[in-house]
Amino acid sequence: MEKISVAVRFRPPKPSAEADTTSPSGGGGGGDREWRIDDTRISLLHRTVPVPGASFAFDHVFDETATNARIYGLLVRSLICAAVDGFNGTAFAYGQTSSGKTFTMNGSGSHPGIIPLAVRDVFDTAAEAVDREFLIRVSYMEIYNEEINDLLALGSEKLLIHENLERGVYVSGLREEIVNNAEQVLKLLELGEANRHFGETNMNIRSSRSHTIFRMVIESSAKDQMNSGDAIRVSVLNLVDLAGSERIAKTGADGVRLKEGKHINKSLMILGNVINKLSENGKQRGHIPYRDSKLTRILQPALGGNAKTSIICTAAPEEIHIEETRGTLQFASRAKCVSNCAQVNEILTDAALLKRQKLEIEELRKKLQGSHSEVLEQVILKQRNDMHKSELERDRLANELEEERRLRETLEHRLAEQQKMLEHHNITSISADQFTDSSQLDALKTPESKHMPDGFVANRSHYSKDVEFSPVPENLGTVAGEDLWMQLNKGCITDLEMLEMTPGFKCAPSLIEDTIAAAPLDESIDTRCQRLEKDCTFNRQQLEDRCAALEKERELLKEENSSLLQELSKSKQDANHLVAEKEELLKDLEAERCRMDELKQDIRMFSQAFAQRQGQLASLHTKSKAIVDNFKASQVALPLDQA
Repeated sequence: MEKISVAVRFRPPKPSAEADTTSPSGGGGGGDREWRIDDTRISLLHRTVPVPGASFAFDHVFDETATNARIYGLLVRSLICAAVDGFNGTAFAYGQTSSGKTFTMNGSGSHPGIIPLAVRDVFDTAAEAVDREFLIRVSYMEIYNEEINDLLALGSEKLLIHENLERGVYVSGLREEIVNNAEQVLKLLELGEANRHFGETNMNIRSSRSHTIFRMVIESSAKDQMNSGDAIRVSVLNLVDLAGSERIAKTGADGVRLKEGKHINKSLMILGNVINKLSENGKQRGHIPYRDSKLTRILQPALGGNAKTSIICTAAPEEIHIEETRGTLQFASRAKCVSNCAQVNEILTDAALLKRQKLEIEELRKKLQGSHSEVLEQVILKQRNDMHKSELERDRLANELEEERRLRETLEHRLAEQQKMLEHHNITSISADQFTDSSQLDALKTPESKHMPDGFVANRSHYSKDVEFSPVPENLGTVAGEDLWMQLNKGCITDLEMLEMTPGFKCAPSLIEDTIAAAPLDESIDTRCQRLEKDCTFNRQQLEDRCAALEKERELLKEENSSLLQELSKSKQDANHLVAEKEELLKDLEAERCRMDELKQDIRMFSQAFAQRQGQLASLHTKSKAIVDNFKASQVALPLDQA
C-alpha cells in the first residue's frame, strides 16, 4: 500500500487582478489575506497573522516560479518508469477554472507540459530496456456533458463503459493507435485537441468545457522468449486534464455554457465524494460511488485501486479566489490520505495484443528482410494497426451481439407473460373437448333449446315481456284453442304468421338469444360442439385483440412514465444545483460575517487606541497649561522684586 502523491501549484497572479486593488472583494496583492508558502506547507495569513485551521502540508508545493519541467521531474517521472516496468499509473490536474490545469498538463510550444514530456519519456525509457520488446498504443477521449466522445475519430459519440477480468474498466469502441515514436503520438494529440470542446467565459478566454483522458497502453515481453510461455506485462498510463470547477456569478455562464458548467461541477463533486470515502477508515468507508459519474468510473483503478497516482492541484493566488483555493487545498489534503495497492500486471494467456501479433509480425519481418529498415518498420506498424482495428471491431461486434441477446431475452420474457395472460383468459372458454359425454353438454343447454313436445300448435321463440300487449295465462295447456287465442288477443283474431313479423312484439336480441335462436332444435351434439368451438375461437380472437390494445396502452403509459421520470430527474438536478448555490451563498455569507467581525474588532481596537490617545492629549494639555501658568506667575513676580 502506498499513498497518492499530491502536489499544489500556484500560478502567477494575473495583471488585471493585481491592478484591481480598489475592488470591494479584494484583488491580487492588495487585500488583507494572502497565502504563504513555507517549503511543503501552505498557510493563510490575515494581516501577517496565520488564520486558524487554514494550514496544509503536501508532498510538494510549487510557487509561481516553478516550471512544467521541474514539476514533471519531481512528480511524474517516477510514474513513467513504473509504467514501463508494468505498473498502472495516473496523473491528473485538479483545481478551479483559470488556475492553470491545461497549461500544466499540455503546456505551450516553449514550455511543454506533463503529457508531451511523459510521451517522450515513455519511448526513451523503453529504448533503454534492451532486454524487452514493447508494443505501445494510445487513445484520447473526452467526457463532455456526461457523454464519452472519441477525440481521435470524428462523429464518434456516446461510447459505453465496460468491465471484464482481462481488460478491467475500459471504453468500448474507442479508437486505439499503435505507435512507434513520440512524434506520432504528438500528432495524434494535436488532432485530439482540435476536436476538444472549449469555450469563453468571464474568467478564461479558452476554457476547457470537458474532461480529457489521454491513455497509453504499454505491453512488453522478454525478447526471444515468446514461445516459452513467459508472462506479458500490460500497464495503463492515464494522463488526465480535468475541467475546472466554476461559480456562475464569476464566469457569467448562461445557455450552453451554463449546462456545461452544471455537468462539470457535478462530476467534480462526485470525484470529491469518492475521495472523501476513500480517505475514511476502512470500517467507516461504506459504499464508494464510482458509478455515479463516468469520470470516477474510468478512473476507478487509479483511486484506491491497482495504480500509482499523482495529483497536481492548481490554485490562484488572488484574494478574490480565497474560498475556491481553500476548497482545492481541502480536496488535496483528503486525497493525500488515500492509499493504492499497485502491483505489476502480468498476463499469462493469449489476451495480450503483443503475444497475439508476435508470430504474424515475425513472418512479415522475414519476408521484408531485404527491404529498407524504415520501409520495414512502416509496413510492420501498418500491419499492427490493421490487426488491432480488427480486434477492436470484433470487440464492438461482440458487445452488439450481447446487447441483442439481452434485448431478445427481454422480448421473450414479455411474450411469455402475454401467453400466460391469454391462457388465463382462455380457462373460462367452453370447448367440446372438455366434456366426456353428451349428458354434460345437455346439462348446459338452456330450456329454450331443449326439444319441445309435438302437442304445441304454435311456437313463439320471441314474445313481448309487456303484460299489456301479451298477457300470459296462469295455466297453459298443451293445446291452444280458439277460446285461449281470444283471451290472449282480447277478442281479436290474429294471424299467427303475422304474429312473428309484428315489430311491437320483438325485443332487442342478446348474443346468447341469437345463438340459441339460430340453433336448430334438432341440432346434434357434434354440430353443437363444433359451433361452440367456433364461438370460443371467435371469443379468443376478441380477447387477443383486446390484449393487443391493452399492450399498446401499456406502452403509451410506459413512455409517459419515462418522460415523467426524466422530468423528475431534471427537477432533482435543478434542486441539487439550487442546493449547491445555496451552500455557496451561505459560504459567502459566512465569509462576509467573518469579515464584519474582523472589522468590528478593528473598530473596537481603534476606539480604544483613540480613547487612550485622547487621554494622553488631555494630560499633555493640563501639564502645558500648568507650565504656562507657572511661567506667567514667575514673570509677574520678577518686576515686583526689581521694584
